[in-house]
Amino acid sequence: MIVRKLRMEKGFSQEQLAEMAGISTRTLQRIERGANASPETLKCIAAVLEIDFADLKPGADMDTNTTATLPELAPGEREAIEYVRDIKSFYSHALQYGVVMVGLLVLNLLTSPEYLWVIWPAMGWGIGVAAHGLSVFEVINIFGDDWEKKQISKRMGRRAKSQ
Repeated sequence: MIVRKLRMEKGFSQEQLAEMAGISTRTLQRIERGANASPETLKCIAAVLEIDFADLKPGADMDTNTTATLPELAPGEREAIEYVRDIKSFYSHALQYGVVMVGLLVLNLLTSPEYLWVIWPAMGWGIGVAAHGLSVFEVINIFGDDWEKKQISKRMGRRAKSQ
């Protein structure tokens, strides 16, 4: 999360930071999600962000346990980032739906124009896209904050018992 926060403060996109650091965008995405990274990769990112390497890597390993020593995002920032990700995911889903349905419509019209079978996948997948949109824009919130908190507590309880 610290890499993402610093990147956003500098006004870089993931693609820009990755290119300037000489790493792939996918690698940067993994690092921003908390995946392990080599010291060389972190040094490249730190150089581009103009920060000290120690700010990115406080210990010898980049475990998820060490993230507590890193500056935390404010709750509002974290919620905003999650909301923007959800919206981006929905728009990506809707765009994929549109592209695939146009392709299927063209295929349908070229192969069997007398029967529009394309309506069946359009309706099926369309229901999924609609449900995704309703969820993202919180029109229908089946799995709200209370549900998430209960599930997190449940999972944490199981981990504590198993250790």
